[in-house]
Amino acid sequence: MADRCLFCRIVRKEIPAQIVAETDDCVAFRDVNPQAPLHVLVIPREHVPTLNDATDPALVGRLAMVAADIAQREGVAESGYRTVINTNADAGQTVFHVHLHLLGGRRMGWPPG
Repeated sequence: MADRCLFCRIVRKEIPAQIVAETDDCVAFRDVNPQAPLHVLVIPREHVPTLNDATDPALVGRLAMVAADIAQREGVAESGYRTVINTNADAGQTVFHVHLHLLGGRRMGWPPG
């Protein structure tokens, strides 16, 4: 599955993306259909289909730390930002490779949807 996964192909640089950060574990890139002025996806380099499939307890922490760093660099850390991980279809996950959405640059409503 990883050979056809859209996000794995971005990690391998087979598909272009506007990459904003890379670490040994993660890649972050701008969403092609942004839902806020700042909308970045932070993904693990390793193919993990959903949060339910994660075996590394530090995975979400690494994604969150990359997101926090980007929020700081993009100037939304002080005003506020949202991080979201959708898990499976009913939650809105459409690409089955774990990814954290970083949204900022506008006021967020609650409940989110």
